[in-house]
Amino acid sequence: MSIGILINVVFFLGMGICAILRPQFVVSFVKLVPETADARNEIRAVYGGFGIAIAALLAIASQDVGLRSGVLLTVAVALLGMAAGRVVSLCVERAGRWPLVFLVMECSLAGLLWWER
Repeated sequence: MSIGILINVVFFLGMGICAILRPQFVVSFVKLVPETADARNEIRAVYGGFGIAIAALLAIASQDVGLRSGVLLTVAVALLGMAAGRVVSLCVERAGRWPLVFLVMECSLAGLLWWER
């Protein structure tokens, strides 16, 4: 597995496991407080299950030449979509430090996947 894919796998797997085990922590950076079971369920699904699934998909694609390019492109575009949403949000209202950190992280992870494809 190449370093760019490995970095993405570790990021998504770490995010996913953390969201499953401690959903409050994952959203604490942006001061979201998941006070209900429904809110924690949403965090576990979107950050947890999705993150683990993406990590697994990237790991599989790193070993399967037929899947590699398409999977890496798809995940890179998804990351850039999140980054674009942050840019639009920044044009609407001023955000704190963490959304900017996440913007850089998403662009960097996408760049690694683009480079690896």
